[in-house]
Amino acid sequence: MTTTGVTRRSVLAASGAALLTGTSGLLAPARAAGLAPTPTMRGGANNYLPGAPIVDRIGNGGFWMTGTVRRAGDGAPLPDIRIQIWAHTTEGHERDPESHGATLTDANGAFRLEMPQIVPAFGQPHGHLAYDDDTFETVFLRPIMPNASDTTLAAHFVLQPA
Repeated sequence: MTTTGVTRRSVLAASGAALLTGTSGLLAPARAAGLAPTPTMRGGANNYLPGAPIVDRIGNGGFWMTGTVRRAGDGAPLPDIRIQIWAHTTEGHERDPESHGATLTDANGAFRLEMPQIVPAFGQPHGHLAYDDDTFETVFLRPIMPNASDTTLAAHFVLQPA
């Protein structure tokens, strides 16, 4: 009959295994690896007009700008975040006040705003979006559409607390 006693070596080995297992997340709750904040895009602030009003639609519509807003680090969706949108469209230039509007994110951090069809400016069909309130750092985006005939464009924000 073989008996195994508790030795200093077995205690150290078991302690080391428990420590490694605990730090690897097998015993501890899962943690977000850390969602990085969205950097401001070059050219994103072009023709920005502070304080654009919250609107149901810009112009006569027909095109949808969509996206999401999440918090940096944990990726939590951010409700009631004001996103300003503007573009060069079939109804106006991106510098025209009538081409600007803002919307709020829903409970899931999603937003969508109908606007006129975006048309190429300087050879690229693109939109402009901004988060510009005080709670998080300001971010300007300038996403480019794959095709000028597309009728939607999505942009996603990951915001860093100010």
